[in-house]
Amino acid sequence: MSKISVYDIKGNVVADTELNDAVWGVEPNVTAMHTMVVNYLANQRQGTQSTLTRTEVSGGGRKPWRQKGTGRARQGSTRSPQWTHGGVALGPKPRSYRFTVNKKVKRLAMKSALSSKLAEGGVIVLDGIDFESIKTKNVVDMLKALGAEGKALIVNSAVDEKLVKSARNIPGVKTALVNTLNVYDILNYDKFIVVTDAVAKIEEVYC
Repeated sequence: MSKISVYDIKGNVVADTELNDAVWGVEPNVTAMHTMVVNYLANQRQGTQSTLTRTEVSGGGRKPWRQKGTGRARQGSTRSPQWTHGGVALGPKPRSYRFTVNKKVKRLAMKSALSSKLAEGGVIVLDGIDFESIKTKNVVDMLKALGAEGKALIVNSAVDEKLVKSARNIPGVKTALVNTLNVYDILNYDKFIVVTDAVAKIEEVYC
C-alpha cells in the first residue's frame, strides 16, 4: 500500500489515504497501453470517407473513339481513372475501423496507466467536490490551488452538474466518471484529479 495526501478544493491537505498496489503499483506495460490507445482512437473514427469508382461516375457510356486506326491508345470510357473527371481507382470507401481487445489486456492497460500516472506524480486525490453554484471560476480557483493549471482530467464517482458545467468552458480540462475512464485520457492529461469515492470504485473494479 502506498500513501498519498488527500486535498480539499482549496489545496489544503486534510488527510492521508492508502492506494492499493494491485491497481496503482503495477509495472507499467507499454504494449498494453499502446494497444488500448490505438483501439480508442480507431473507435473514434467515423469511416465515412468515400470516392466514386468508374462505375459510379455519371456519363462515359459511349466509346470516345473507334478501337483501331486513329493512332491513339484504345479507350472504352471517358470515366476511366486516367481521364479527367474519371473515377478513382482503389479509393477509400465507407468502413468501420473498430476492433476489440480482450479483457485481460484492457485491465492490464488501465492498471498500467494509473500506476505510471501515480509514479510521475500526476495523481491528485480530493476529499470531495461541492460547489455552491455553476461558475467557471470555481474550477479555475480549485485547479490553481492544486497546482494543476495545465491539462487536467477530473474524475468523479457520480454525475455532478455543477462541476461538469463549471469545467466544460476551460480549455484542456475534462470531467469524467469512473465508468467512462479510458487509458487514452489518463495518459493524455497531465494531472489526474480524482475524489476519494472514485478511488474506492476504481479499486473495487480493478483489484
